[in-house]
Amino acid sequence: MVQLKQRFQSFEEYLSYDDGTDNLYELFNGELIEVPPESGFNVETANFLFSMLLPMVGHRRLRGHGLELEVRGEPRNRYPDLTVIHDDQIEPLRRRNTLRISMGPPMLVVEIVSPGEVQRNRDYIAKRTQYQDLGIPEYWIVDPQTARVLVLELRDGVYSEAMTLSGEDELRSLQLGSLNVAAQALFDAASSQPE
Repeated sequence: MVQLKQRFQSFEEYLSYDDGTDNLYELFNGELIEVPPESGFNVETANFLFSMLLPMVGHRRLRGHGLELEVRGEPRNRYPDLTVIHDDQIEPLRRRNTLRISMGPPMLVVEIVSPGEVQRNRDYIAKRTQYQDLGIPEYWIVDPQTARVLVLELRDGVYSEAMTLSGEDELRSLQLGSLNVAAQALFDAASSQPE
Protein backbone atom coordinates (compact mmCIF):
# COMPACT_ATOMS: atom_id res chain seq x y z
CA MET A 1 0.00 0.00 0.00
CA VAL A 2 1.23 3.46 -0.90
CA GLN A 3 0.74 6.06 1.80
CA LEU A 4 0.14 9.61 0.57
CA LYS A 5 1.17 12.71 2.52
CA GLN A 6 -2.13 14.61 2.16
CA ARG A 7 -3.90 15.04 5.55
CA PHE A 8 -7.61 15.57 6.05
CA GLN A 9 -9.34 17.04 9.08
CA SER A 10 -12.80 15.68 8.21
CA PHE A 11 -14.56 13.19 6.01
CA GLU A 12 -16.15 16.10 4.10
CA GLU A 13 -12.69 17.47 3.31
CA TYR A 14 -11.67 14.03 2.05
CA LEU A 15 -14.79 13.82 -0.15
CA SER A 16 -13.82 17.05 -1.91
CA TYR A 17 -10.33 15.70 -2.74
CA ASP A 18 -9.59 14.52 -6.27
CA ASP A 19 -6.11 13.36 -7.26
CA GLY A 20 -7.14 12.85 -10.88
CA THR A 21 -6.91 9.05 -10.68
CA ASP A 22 -9.41 6.23 -10.24
CA ASN A 23 -7.50 4.92 -7.21
CA LEU A 24 -9.48 3.87 -4.15
CA TYR A 25 -8.31 5.13 -0.77
CA GLU A 26 -9.16 4.44 2.85
CA LEU A 27 -9.04 7.46 5.13
CA PHE A 28 -7.05 6.36 8.18
CA ASN A 29 -6.21 8.88 10.91
CA GLY A 30 -6.54 11.72 8.41
CA GLU A 31 -4.21 10.15 5.85
CA LEU A 32 -5.01 8.36 2.60
CA ILE A 33 -3.97 4.74 2.25
CA GLU A 34 -4.30 3.35 -1.26
CA VAL A 35 -6.48 0.24 -1.44
CA PRO A 36 -4.67 -2.49 -3.40
CA PRO A 37 -6.47 -4.22 -6.28
CA GLU A 38 -8.59 -7.23 -5.42
CA SER A 39 -7.31 -10.69 -6.32
CA GLY A 40 -8.73 -12.27 -9.45
CA PHE A 41 -10.24 -15.02 -7.30
CA ASN A 42 -12.12 -12.51 -5.14
CA VAL A 43 -13.34 -10.63 -8.22
CA GLU A 44 -14.61 -13.85 -9.81
CA THR A 45 -16.34 -14.88 -6.58
CA ALA A 46 -17.99 -11.46 -6.26
CA ASN A 47 -19.01 -11.57 -9.95
CA PHE A 48 -20.63 -14.98 -9.46
CA LEU A 49 -22.66 -13.64 -6.53
CA PHE A 50 -23.43 -10.49 -8.53
CA SER A 51 -24.92 -12.66 -11.31
CA MET A 52 -27.06 -14.54 -8.76
CA LEU A 53 -28.34 -11.38 -7.05
CA LEU A 54 -28.87 -9.34 -10.23
CA PRO A 55 -32.24 -10.87 -11.19
CA MET A 56 -33.41 -10.48 -7.59
CA VAL A 57 -32.65 -6.79 -7.04
CA GLY A 58 -31.78 -5.30 -10.44
CA HIS A 59 -28.69 -3.51 -11.68
CA ARG A 60 -29.38 -0.21 -9.92
CA ARG A 61 -29.42 -1.68 -6.40
CA LEU A 62 -26.43 -3.98 -6.79
CA ARG A 63 -22.98 -2.43 -6.32
CA GLY A 64 -19.55 -3.97 -6.74
CA HIS A 65 -16.26 -3.17 -5.05
CA GLY A 66 -16.32 0.51 -6.10
CA LEU A 67 -19.10 1.47 -3.64
CA GLU A 68 -17.61 3.41 -0.75
CA LEU A 69 -19.25 3.17 2.68
CA GLU A 70 -18.64 5.89 5.24
CA VAL A 71 -18.14 4.18 8.61
CA ARG A 72 -17.27 5.21 12.14
CA GLY A 73 -13.84 4.41 13.52
CA GLU A 74 -10.67 3.83 11.54
CA PRO A 75 -10.51 3.70 8.64
CA ARG A 76 -13.41 6.08 7.99
CA ASN A 77 -14.52 4.27 4.84
CA ARG A 78 -14.77 0.76 3.45
CA TYR A 79 -15.23 -0.75 -0.02
CA PRO A 80 -17.29 -3.95 0.33
CA ASP A 81 -16.88 -6.60 -2.35
CA LEU A 82 -20.63 -6.52 -3.01
CA THR A 83 -23.48 -4.41 -1.65
CA VAL A 84 -27.25 -4.37 -2.09
CA ILE A 85 -28.65 -0.89 -1.52
CA HIS A 86 -32.23 0.31 -1.02
CA ASP A 87 -34.28 2.01 -3.74
CA ASP A 88 -34.08 5.40 -1.99
CA GLN A 89 -30.25 5.24 -2.03
CA ILE A 90 -29.95 4.95 -5.82
CA GLU A 91 -30.45 8.62 -6.69
CA PRO A 92 -28.06 10.07 -4.07
CA LEU A 93 -25.29 7.75 -5.34
CA ARG A 94 -25.47 8.98 -8.94
CA ARG A 95 -22.98 11.81 -8.43
CA ARG A 96 -20.57 9.97 -6.15
CA ASN A 97 -20.70 6.27 -5.31
CA THR A 98 -20.29 6.96 -1.58
CA LEU A 99 -22.97 5.86 0.86
CA ARG A 100 -22.79 8.36 3.72
CA ILE A 101 -23.86 7.44 7.25
CA SER A 102 -26.67 10.00 6.97
CA MET A 103 -28.12 8.06 3.99
CA GLY A 104 -28.84 4.99 6.12
CA PRO A 105 -27.33 1.52 5.91
CA PRO A 106 -27.45 -0.66 2.81
CA MET A 107 -29.57 -3.82 2.87
CA LEU A 108 -26.76 -6.36 2.53
CA VAL A 109 -22.96 -6.29 2.46
CA VAL A 110 -20.70 -9.13 1.26
CA GLU A 111 -16.98 -9.43 1.98
CA ILE A 112 -14.78 -12.13 0.44
CA VAL A 113 -11.91 -13.07 2.76
CA SER A 114 -8.43 -12.85 1.25
CA PRO A 115 -5.69 -15.22 2.44
CA GLY A 116 -3.70 -14.13 5.48
CA GLU A 117 -4.39 -13.49 9.16
CA VAL A 118 -4.56 -9.70 8.78
CA GLN A 119 -7.19 -9.99 6.05
CA ARG A 120 -9.20 -12.56 8.04
CA ASN A 121 -9.22 -10.31 11.11
CA ARG A 122 -10.26 -7.33 8.98
CA ASP A 123 -13.35 -9.14 7.61
CA TYR A 124 -14.29 -11.18 10.68
CA ILE A 125 -13.60 -8.54 13.35
CA ALA A 126 -12.94 -4.96 12.18
CA LYS A 127 -15.47 -4.77 9.35
CA ARG A 128 -18.00 -6.78 11.34
CA THR A 129 -17.80 -4.20 14.13
CA GLN A 130 -18.07 -1.23 11.74
CA TYR A 131 -20.95 -2.75 9.73
CA GLN A 132 -22.78 -3.64 12.92
CA ASP A 133 -22.34 -0.05 14.12
CA LEU A 134 -23.85 1.22 10.85
CA GLY A 135 -26.90 -0.99 11.36
CA ILE A 136 -26.47 -3.07 8.20
CA PRO A 137 -29.12 -5.78 8.66
CA GLU A 138 -27.26 -8.58 6.87
CA TYR A 139 -23.52 -9.20 6.42
CA TRP A 140 -22.04 -12.16 4.53
CA ILE A 141 -18.47 -13.28 5.09
CA VAL A 142 -17.49 -15.49 2.16
CA ASP A 143 -14.45 -17.51 3.20
CA PRO A 144 -12.73 -19.41 0.36
CA GLN A 145 -10.18 -20.91 2.77
CA THR A 146 -12.94 -22.81 4.63
CA ALA A 147 -15.41 -22.92 1.69
CA ARG A 148 -18.09 -21.44 3.93
CA VAL A 149 -20.42 -18.46 3.85
CA LEU A 150 -21.18 -16.97 7.26
CA VAL A 151 -24.46 -15.04 7.25
CA LEU A 152 -24.75 -12.52 10.06
CA GLU A 153 -28.03 -10.94 11.05
CA LEU A 154 -28.40 -7.73 13.05
CA ARG A 155 -30.57 -8.40 16.09
CA ASP A 156 -31.06 -5.69 18.70
CA GLY A 157 -28.04 -3.83 17.33
CA VAL A 158 -25.67 -6.83 17.50
CA TYR A 159 -24.69 -9.32 14.80
CA SER A 160 -25.61 -12.91 15.47
CA GLU A 161 -24.59 -15.84 13.33
CA ALA A 162 -27.82 -16.70 11.50
CA MET A 163 -26.35 -19.53 9.41
CA THR A 164 -23.17 -21.00 8.02
CA LEU A 165 -23.57 -22.33 4.49
CA SER A 166 -21.25 -24.84 2.86
CA GLY A 167 -21.25 -27.77 0.45
CA GLU A 168 -24.73 -28.43 -0.91
CA ASP A 169 -26.41 -25.90 1.42
CA GLU A 170 -28.42 -23.51 -0.70
CA LEU A 171 -27.15 -19.92 -0.68
CA ARG A 172 -29.89 -17.70 0.67
CA SER A 173 -30.29 -14.22 1.97
CA LEU A 174 -32.35 -13.61 5.08
CA GLN A 175 -34.05 -10.70 3.31
CA LEU A 176 -34.06 -11.74 -0.35
CA GLY A 177 -34.55 -15.50 -0.14
CA SER A 178 -32.85 -18.31 -2.03
CA LEU A 179 -30.23 -17.70 -4.71
CA ASN A 180 -31.04 -21.19 -6.09
CA VAL A 181 -27.43 -22.34 -6.04
CA ALA A 182 -25.36 -24.46 -3.65
CA ALA A 183 -22.67 -22.79 -1.57
CA GLN A 184 -19.99 -25.02 -3.11
CA ALA A 185 -20.92 -23.75 -6.59
CA LEU A 186 -19.77 -20.29 -5.48
CA PHE A 187 -16.29 -21.57 -4.66
CA ASP A 188 -16.13 -23.93 -7.65
CA ALA A 189 -17.02 -21.11 -10.08
CA ALA A 190 -14.05 -19.01 -9.00
CA SER A 191 -11.58 -21.88 -8.73
CA SER A 192 -12.38 -23.65 -12.01
CA GLN A 193 -9.90 -23.32 -14.84
CA PRO A 194 -10.95 -21.42 -17.98
CA GLU A 195 -11.74 -23.63 -20.95
